[in-house]
Amino acid sequence: MVFDTLKSVEELQEAGIPENQAKAQVRVFQQIIESDLATKRDVKELEQKLQQEMRELEYRLTIKTGLMVVASTGVILGTIQYLLLPSS
Repeated sequence: MVFDTLKSVEELQEAGIPENQAKAQVRVFQQIIESDLATKRDVKELEQKLQQEMRELEYRLTIKTGLMVVASTGVILGTIQYLLLPSS
């Protein structure tokens, strides 16, 4: 985003604001804009962080799913074995 400081000062002066006050207001606006904007570098770093977190989440989900499959298989096999054993 490009903020034209000269044009902004001129517009404020045309509206009747003295030059020193117009310049001060434009400096404040510029500081606010610059402090809230993300740079391309900020976005790239965030993308890398999100990709890493997604890989970690995928890894944890894979492990949990595998554990659930193993546990379910154990329960099913135990149930089958219990049902097939002759009653004494």
